[in-house]
Amino acid sequence: MAPSDDDKVTGRLHGEQFEPEKTDSLIERLIYMILIAVMISVAQTVLGVMTVVQFIIMLVNNKQPNERLAEFGTDLGIWIAKAARYQTAASNVKPWPWTDLD
Repeated sequence: MAPSDDDKVTGRLHGEQFEPEKTDSLIERLIYMILIAVMISVAQTVLGVMTVVQFIIMLVNNKQPNERLAEFGTDLGIWIAKAARYQTAASNVKPWPWTDLD
């Protein structure tokens, strides 16, 4: 039986992540945290634009969302969650582009 979409998302959010063998120094981590903070800001802007575009698509398309845009939104949300885990030191795994996007 194929996993449902919810199972796939749960696995991507909470699935096994391989912690790096060597942890970054505090200066390296600060640099990564600043870069990731900028990337999160860009991601929030992209999310806002996507929200408006998806709403317009739904207005024109009889309440039917664009599936590819919805899937990209899921991917973006998972990336933001992984970035937040690194930012708050809940994980030492850096988000994409330093690791695979999944």
